[in-house]
Amino acid sequence: MSGRKKDEIITFKADEALLDALEKVPNRSEFIRNAVLSALDNSCPLCGGTGILSVDQKRHWLAFARSHKLEECGECHAIHLVCDSRAEES
Repeated sequence: MSGRKKDEIITFKADEALLDALEKVPNRSEFIRNAVLSALDNSCPLCGGTGILSVDQKRHWLAFARSHKLEECGECHAIHLVCDSRAEES
């Protein structure tokens, strides 16, 4: 035996609208796998995608935010963090 673990099956509940949409997808398993991997790859590194910070995470974020700010990119309009070097100098 190669020692490789077999794939596991995961199930989830879906409402009728989602089921109807998924029925149109040729390879649902592959589509769902790719969607989950994409969501995990694009989740917030601080909150892990929950949208909620713990008390300690909030404290660290507030300290970080004193010398950083959010800006909109002039080219793609994505919001991103920028180090505010002026705040570090004071």
